[in-house]
Amino acid sequence: MSVCPPRRAGDSTNPSLAPRRRARTPALPAAILLAAGTLGGMSSAKAADWTVTNLHPPGVGGDSWAFGVSGGQQVGVVGAGGGGRASLWSGTAASRVDLHPAGFVHSNANGVGGGQQVGSAVVNQHAHAALWGGTAASFVDLSPAGSPDSYAHGVSGGQQVGQAIVNGLQRAGMWSGTAASWVDLTPAGSFGGVAYRISGGQQVGYVVNSGGLRRGSLWSGTAASWVDLTPAGSMASQAYDVSGGQQVGYTWDGGDFFRASLWSGTAASWVNLTPAGSPDAEARGVFGGQQVGYAQVGSVPHAGLWSGTAASWVDLHAFLPAGFSESVAQSIWRDASFTYVAGYGMNDGFQQALLWTQPVPEPGSATTLAAAGGLFVAARCRRSGRRQSVT
Repeated sequence: MSVCPPRRAGDSTNPSLAPRRRARTPALPAAILLAAGTLGGMSSAKAADWTVTNLHPPGVGGDSWAFGVSGGQQVGVVGAGGGGRASLWSGTAASRVDLHPAGFVHSNANGVGGGQQVGSAVVNQHAHAALWGGTAASFVDLSPAGSPDSYAHGVSGGQQVGQAIVNGLQRAGMWSGTAASWVDLTPAGSFGGVAYRISGGQQVGYVVNSGGLRRGSLWSGTAASWVDLTPAGSMASQAYDVSGGQQVGYTWDGGDFFRASLWSGTAASWVNLTPAGSPDAEARGVFGGQQVGYAQVGSVPHAGLWSGTAASWVDLHAFLPAGFSESVAQSIWRDASFTYVAGYGMNDGFQQALLWTQPVPEPGSATTLAAAGGLFVAARCRRSGRRQSVT
C-alpha cells in the first residue's frame, strides 16, 4: 500500500480542473443503511430557516464552484468559454463579476477577505498567484521572482498565503500585496508545503515530511514558528482554514478514508468531528466557533456544519433543491444578521456554486445551529476528485 493519502475532493494542490472524477467504493448492505437512518438528532425540519442560493450564472455552460466567503462576498470559478474564470459574487448569481485577467487562459479565485480576492491565473501553461481588488483590471501578479508556478489560496488583513515553486520545490509562503513581499514559511527539514488560509496572524496548510506524508501545519508568520498539528496515532493530516484560534482539516490513519478534524493550536487539542456512522469526512472552513465541510451520507458527500463536536453535525445537503446528488461546504462567515456558507453541489452532471444562508438566532432563542440536527444515513461513498483552488 502507498503511504500517500488519497487525493481528496477539491484538493487545492491539484491545479487541473477535474470536476467529475470519482473513486469506486462498495456500498454497505441495505440493512446497515436502514439502521443508520435512525442516526442524528432532531429532524432537519427544525433547521428549515436555511435558504440556498445557486450562484451559477444563468446561460453559462459548464461547472462552477464557490470556494470562499467573507464580508458579503463569495469567490470561486465559473467554467465558461473553454476555461475556468475567476469569479466574485455578492450573494446572487446576477451579481457575478468576472475577475479573469486579460491575456490569461484560465483563472480561479480561492479566497476573499477585506475586499481582496486571491487565486491564480494560467498563461503559457504556468500558474501565477493572483490578487484582485474587486475587478479584473485590479489584477496583481504575486509570483515570486524566478518561480515558474505559484498559487494564492487565502487572504486576510492585507496578507495573502499560498505556494510557489522555488528551486524546484513547492514552498508554502505568504505575501503582503506584492510579488517582492514573498516570505517562505516552509520549515527546515521538510520537503515542500502549501499554506491555505490566514487569519489573526496565523496561517494553516501542510508540509511534507521526509517520508512523503503531509503534516497539518500552523504558522505565525515565519518558518520558525511552524507547529505540527498531526495528532498521535495519525499518519498524516492537513489543515484547510483558521479563525478565532481554531483550525480545521482532516487526519489520515492509512486507510481509504479521512476524519474531519478540529484543533486549537496544538496536536494534543485535536477533536474528531466525523459524525457517528460516517466513514469519511473533512472540515474545510471555520468561523465563530463553527465548522463546515462534508461527510459521507448515503454513498455521496453531503455538505455539513458542526459546532465543535461530532454530535453537532447538521446536514446542509438536506436544504438543496431536488436534483442535487452531492455537495461540499468550503467556507463559512457570519455577520450580525446571517450565517453564510459557500460551497458547491452536483446538479444534473455539473458542479454548481452554492451559498447557504441562515438568520443568526436572537439571544435566548431555542433554535440554534448546534441544536439543529440533520438526518444522517451512513454509507460508503464515491468521492469526487475536484480542485478546491484551494481551495
